[in-house]
Amino acid sequence: MTKISWSRFCFLMTLALVLALAACGGDSSEEDTSTDDASTEESGDEESSDDSTEEGGTASGEVYNYEDFPKTVSNTGEPSGEGTLNIGYSSDTPFEGTLNWAFYNGAPDADMMAHFDEAVLSMNADFQYTNEGAVQYEMNEDDNTVTFTVRDGVKWHDGEPLTIQDYVSSYEIIGHPDYDGVRGSTDGFTLIEGYEEYRNGDADSISGIEIIDDQTAEFTYTELAPSLTAGGFWAYAFPTHYYEGMEVSEMAAAPETRENPIGIGPYKVDSIVAGESISMSKFEDYWRGEPGLSEVTVRVIAPSSIASAVESGDVDIAKSFPTDQYPDVAEMDGVEWLANIDGAYTYIGFKLGSWDAEAGKVDYKPEEMKMGDVELRRAMWHAIDNDAIGERFYNGLRWKATSLITPYHANWHEEVEVPAYDPEEANRILDEAGYEDVDGDGMREDPDGEALSINFASMSGGDIAEPLANYYIQSWRDVGLNVELTNGRLIEFNSFYDMVENDDPEIDIYQGAWGVGSDVDPSGLYGPDAPFNYTRYESEESTDLLTKGNSQEALDVDYRKDIYNQWSELMVEEIPVIPTLYRAFVTPVNERVINYSEDYEWNEDLLWYRVGVEDAE
Repeated sequence: MTKISWSRFCFLMTLALVLALAACGGDSSEEDTSTDDASTEESGDEESSDDSTEEGGTASGEVYNYEDFPKTVSNTGEPSGEGTLNIGYSSDTPFEGTLNWAFYNGAPDADMMAHFDEAVLSMNADFQYTNEGAVQYEMNEDDNTVTFTVRDGVKWHDGEPLTIQDYVSSYEIIGHPDYDGVRGSTDGFTLIEGYEEYRNGDADSISGIEIIDDQTAEFTYTELAPSLTAGGFWAYAFPTHYYEGMEVSEMAAAPETRENPIGIGPYKVDSIVAGESISMSKFEDYWRGEPGLSEVTVRVIAPSSIASAVESGDVDIAKSFPTDQYPDVAEMDGVEWLANIDGAYTYIGFKLGSWDAEAGKVDYKPEEMKMGDVELRRAMWHAIDNDAIGERFYNGLRWKATSLITPYHANWHEEVEVPAYDPEEANRILDEAGYEDVDGDGMREDPDGEALSINFASMSGGDIAEPLANYYIQSWRDVGLNVELTNGRLIEFNSFYDMVENDDPEIDIYQGAWGVGSDVDPSGLYGPDAPFNYTRYESEESTDLLTKGNSQEALDVDYRKDIYNQWSELMVEEIPVIPTLYRAFVTPVNERVINYSEDYEWNEDLLWYRVGVEDAE
C-alpha cells in the first residue's frame, strides 16, 4: 500500500497493495497506510504508524464528517513547469529508506517512492486496472493468458528505455529463492504457471512467462482469478539494467536501492538525507508530458511541528497530517483543507501462534497461546467503546469499525453486527469462562487460577498514541484484566513491526493498522501463507472462504460479495482481531498549489505530474 487519489493514485499506486499500516492512531505515518495507489504490495496492504492525544477531550467539541470537505483544490489550471513544491510528511520516525517497490516494508517508504516511481499499471476509482499506464494488458479467458505490452517512449531516470524485461524482472526477483521480502504470496504471483517451481528453486525460470519481444510478454495462469485485475498483477517495473550483475540477496541493501534509486515518474531523485528527506528535480523525458514543477522536496516533519510548518508556508502540502490536530488549525489562513475516506483501518490483534518460516505458513496454536480463548477475546471487545474513541480522540474523522471489508471498498462493504460496548457483558463472559479474581487483588486469574498478565504492544507517534493506549488498557482493567504495555512503554514504528513480525514473546496483543490495497481480497493479511498474517490465525473455514473468494467462480461479483460477507461474519465469531476504527484523512494544501487532488476518480488533468505552484518564477 498508501490511500489513493489521482494525485496520490499515481502516487501510491503510483500500496501492493500491502503495506503496512500500523496506522492505528495517528496519521503520522500512514500511508502509513500508504499504504497508495494500488500498490503497497501486491495485495495492496501496508503497515503504518499509529499516531495517536490525550485522554479525554478533543481540541474542540465539534464532530466532523469527511464528506463535507472538498477532494480537489479550487486552484486548477495549466502549471508553469517551474517552481518548487515543498511536501511535509508527518511522522515521528524516519523512513527506513528501502526505496524499491519489490523490497520495501513500511508505508513511509511507499509514500516516498510514490513521488518518483509510479506504477506501470493504472487503476480507476473502482480499483480495476485500466490501460492508461505505461504498461497495457489484454486478457484471454479462453486460454488463461494475459499479454502485457510496454508503451513506446517510457524511460527510466537514467535515460534507458523501459522494456518488458523490466516488468518481468519484478516477478523473477520477488519469486527468487533468495528473495527474503514479504511479497510474492498472492494470486498475482502464485497463479502463474511454473511460479512455485521457480520460487522453490526447482526451475531456473518461470515457465508461465514468455517474452515475445522487447515490449511484449505473455503470462499464462492456472486460472484467471478476479483479484488479478484488482491489484493482483504486480504494478511496478524493476530497472533490470541498473542492478546488473547483482545477486538478489544483495539488492535491498544496495546503494541503488537506498542512496540512488531511479524510477519512471515525473521527478528524479537528486539527493537523499537518510530517513529525513528526498530532493527531486523534473524529469524532462517523462512519458506523459512535461511535469508541472522544476523541483520537489519531501521532508519528514514531527507531528508536533507539522501544523506550524504549514502555517508558516514552509510546507505546501502536509501528507499524513495528524487528524487529531485538525480542530485546532481548521481556520488556518492561506490553506485549503481536503479530505477523503482512507483505505485503512485500525485493529487490535491477538497473537494466536507463530510463523513457520520453513513451511512458509502460520502455525496456529491457540491452545498454547495466552489469548487462545475466544471468549477472552470477545470479552475484551465488549470492554472497549470505539464510538467514543472516534469522537473523543478524532472529532468524528475516525469512527467505529465493524467489518474487515472496509467502506473504502464501497461496493463490497456491508455492516456486520459486532460485540457492542458493554462492560457488564464483558464481566459476565469472563466469569462464565472461568476468569475469576482468585486472590482478591481486583485482577482476574486464568481458568487454572494462575496469574494473568496480558502484554499489549502499541506504537509511539503523535499526541494521541499514549492516551489512546492508556484508554484501552484502563477499559480492560475495568473488567478485571491486567493489561500492561509491552516493555512498559510505547514502541517506535520500525521496532514495533520487527517485534510483531518476529512473534516476540513479550507481545500477547497489539494495536496496529492496515492500509488496504485495491483488491478487496483479504487473504494477503489473513491467509494461512501470508507473512502479514501477524496474528498467525487460520481455520479450515476461513481458508476455504478466502480461496472461494478469489476463485474463477468469483468472477461473478454477487457470488464474491456473498463469500466475503460470510468471511467477515466468521471473523466476528472467531476474533483473531478486533477492527476498531475506520478513518478519513485530511490534507492541508497551500492556496498557491495548482491541480492537487485527493479524489480517487481518474482525471487526466489532476495526475501527479500536473501539480504545480501558482507563483513560480
